[in-house]
Amino acid sequence: MDKDFKDFMGFITSEVRHIKEVVGNKRVLCGLSGGVDSAVTAAIIQKAIGNQLTCVFVDTGLMRLNEAAVVSDVFREQFKTDLIAVNAEDRFLSALKGVTDPEKKRKVIGELFIRVFEEEAKKREEFDFLAQGTISPDVIESVPADGQSAAVKSHHNVGGLPEKMGFKLIEPLRNLFKDEVREVGITLGLSEEIVYRHPFPGPGLAVRILGEVTKERCDTLRLADNIAVEELKNAGVYRDVWQAFCVLLPVSSVGVIGGERRYGNVVVFRAVNSKDAMTAEWSRLPYKLLASISDRIINEVNGVSRLMYDISSKPPATIEWE
Repeated sequence: MDKDFKDFMGFITSEVRHIKEVVGNKRVLCGLSGGVDSAVTAAIIQKAIGNQLTCVFVDTGLMRLNEAAVVSDVFREQFKTDLIAVNAEDRFLSALKGVTDPEKKRKVIGELFIRVFEEEAKKREEFDFLAQGTISPDVIESVPADGQSAAVKSHHNVGGLPEKMGFKLIEPLRNLFKDEVREVGITLGLSEEIVYRHPFPGPGLAVRILGEVTKERCDTLRLADNIAVEELKNAGVYRDVWQAFCVLLPVSSVGVIGGERRYGNVVVFRAVNSKDAMTAEWSRLPYKLLASISDRIINEVNGVSRLMYDISSKPPATIEWE
């Protein structure tokens, strides 16, 4: 989509027409993550083909706190969409056991996502298409730039896909940036709670946990991340920040909690401002807010003894840590 093209209703109309032509009377399986990209993708496709769309939410065990309930409320209750919820936590954590390289994490997760979708499709009537919330930065970062030997990172829905799969892809947002996706979402009537949620990576917490991914580490990071978001909302600045999240490091640090020594986890809090995710500046949050986030995480999340604030901009740093 041309960056100067602001007629988002025109874009929706064009995509709806295209999807109808491509899909015909066949069925589409759409992967939902809880993020705005997959939500807008599902909304466009439902507008085009109605009950020919079935959405699948795969609980990988790598999601935000209470994510399954949020997704169910929006699509099953509000949009009346056919929604399948799959609990695959054990499978994903088992597949990630011993994996520490971030590129391998992304490829393991991308492959398993497709396999889960294929299994769900076989349980029901045949699906010919898989819909994904791929957006322009996913594609740009997954493909080596001119003169470079490697991509920035393989997004699980681009470079992480298996070579062979039983679906044809539908990616209506592939040429859009995040700010444009949000405009499309608002135009489609999605709630602001969904449209303006901070971005969440497809591989989930796996790329915010440096080192090996385990259930215990996921639970620790989930709680820390939820506290940080709560504090941003309590301070009335959640919408002022483009993306905020916590990262769990593979190191420990000495702390004193309740008068006792704790050799616990180190959590990093990251908040950035951006327009399209291609560049980003670290957010200059008030010290009082940072102190509140730190105090709550260290005192409320068992096993955490220290919180750091990431002041790296993109470039040279990426927004996500892995």
